[in-house]
Amino acid sequence: MKQENAIGLFDSGIGGTSIWNEVHALLPNENTIYLADSKNAPYGSKSKDEIIALSCKNTELLLELNCKIIIVACNTATTNAIKELRTKYKVPFIGIEPAIKPAALQSKTQTIGILATKGTLNSELFHQSVSNHPDVRIIEQIGHGLVQLIENGDVNSPEMLELLKSYLIPMVEKNIDYLVLGCSHYPYLIPQIKKIIPPSIKIIDSGEAVAKQTQKVLEQHQLLNISNVKSAQIFYTNSETHVLENILNNQEKVVYKQF
Repeated sequence: MKQENAIGLFDSGIGGTSIWNEVHALLPNENTIYLADSKNAPYGSKSKDEIIALSCKNTELLLELNCKIIIVACNTATTNAIKELRTKYKVPFIGIEPAIKPAALQSKTQTIGILATKGTLNSELFHQSVSNHPDVRIIEQIGHGLVQLIENGDVNSPEMLELLKSYLIPMVEKNIDYLVLGCSHYPYLIPQIKKIIPPSIKIIDSGEAVAKQTQKVLEQHQLLNISNVKSAQIFYTNSETHVLENILNNQEKVVYKQF
């Protein structure tokens, strides 16, 4: 692998761009290739075998594009498939898991909430993480419908606000002091979430930690891009590009439609 090769990222749609934002902010010299598998979103409602198959397909496309490291920018894909990916492919993988540990360690009420997909909450990896904190009460909530609304560009819709209220108000009533966002799509909902929960509840996601881990692994493998050539950011999608462009605020990025 060459240092100039791109960092690859994939997600079940556009949500993983929240991870891309953190990676690009920390590592602006790195070329990146992002794959949005919006046609198959959401992964959270699919079986483990389906998630593994889609994750392998995404990985193989990114490897064909000579990516030097792959970020599985999807909680559901990480918790269900990353073990198989690491076994099958030689490239380094960075996963994304719900930030239960920092929330549990910092909670004063010993009660935290987690909003995630069904696929993440039902995964073995998630249950292992929960079992590490037996003294903390963890309120789990499946975010039914949230990913699809985000994929449709309806982040600020009244429907989104009402759906979030139905999920979050019961958590607030149970005295959570941390809300863990367990899906890479959900950071785009933070402005809406803040309209519902009191400011004393801290919202936490995994983006910054993933970026730092990516930097660490690149350093370990001597793969950091030290070139002075302006980096290229390429986005592939198998759906309409306008939602992807809008969520990236129409930044000057190269976007390809991939069928």
